[in-house]
Amino acid sequence: MATIPPPRPIRLATSPDQAHESNRQSSSPISPTSMSSPSNHSPKQYAIYHHYPSRTAVASHETVEAAQPRTSSVRSIIRELSAEFIGTMLFMIIGLGVNCQSTLTSSPQVSSTPKGNYATVSLAWGTGLALGAWVSSGISGGHLNPAVTLVQAIFRGFSWKKVPGYMLAQVLGACVGAALIYANYHIAINIYEGGVGVRSVPGTASLFATFPADYMTNALCFYNEALGTFLLVFVVLAVTDKRNGAVPGFIVPLALFMVLLSASASIGSQTGFALNPARDLGPRLLCWFVGYGRDVWNYRAQYWLYAPIMGPFVGGLVAATIYDLLLYPSEGNILYSYYHRLRKDPVEATENGVSNTVG
Repeated sequence: MATIPPPRPIRLATSPDQAHESNRQSSSPISPTSMSSPSNHSPKQYAIYHHYPSRTAVASHETVEAAQPRTSSVRSIIRELSAEFIGTMLFMIIGLGVNCQSTLTSSPQVSSTPKGNYATVSLAWGTGLALGAWVSSGISGGHLNPAVTLVQAIFRGFSWKKVPGYMLAQVLGACVGAALIYANYHIAINIYEGGVGVRSVPGTASLFATFPADYMTNALCFYNEALGTFLLVFVVLAVTDKRNGAVPGFIVPLALFMVLLSASASIGSQTGFALNPARDLGPRLLCWFVGYGRDVWNYRAQYWLYAPIMGPFVGGLVAATIYDLLLYPSEGNILYSYYHRLRKDPVEATENGVSNTVG
């Protein structure tokens, strides 16, 4: 009775000649005298290179495979940061542009008739936010606001690694948007101020950064900004909550237009409705760069820090906390989310019904 021989041990070829010799030996007939029991036959499959690749080719192939994911990741990050930058820049171009046009044309030396009022200001700021979100939401999520980015990181699982880059892109986008508008209106500002290079704070600085009404206390300034941002973030969370009848993604910018228009029309006049740290900090940096001086920072005991920066951060966090505790499904509230993140639960926060993007 014939038996099946065991498979020959395979030796990896280290040169083209060895590969050819191994192939020649494997194709030779099997001698019946070398047969063994079928039960010893291994089911494993063996293979030998028929064409020996050069070490340079192997190393090159491995390098390309290792580099592709990293290159793709870097490219994705650049796209996201660019989207935040451009979206915020467009937001500022429209919003700051209407500030300049409506105020500067009120001077007879600049225009024979005014070209705007508070209603057009409110409409333009809402439109600017909507257009900025439409441009960026499909790529970066359309945050356009450091307060929104912080809320998404704490409550919706947005990557903390991306937070600094997003916030920097938003501030830089706001600064560049302000610079483009300043370049467009600097001659009108000279006429309005009464001389070339004359710059006053708040004066025309208020066309770019936000400043409060004289009667406002510091505490009330903080509260006004926190309240306005509370409304903004609460609506963002509601319209992106899939278990709360979330609207289609392309409709979200319309909701943002409505909430910013409503906030500016109802509580915006007392502080200039920043509701966004980047919206104030970026243009304030521009004012400092073009000659408004240190007064843009020292005004009202560093108003810029406690009202348009701290106010929106606190208002956004309060809005997210209340939404999660009272309206968000019980299995998805903040305590549940943190419990599972600490346990490294694989279920993503988005599976509980809320996307970590505006769009």
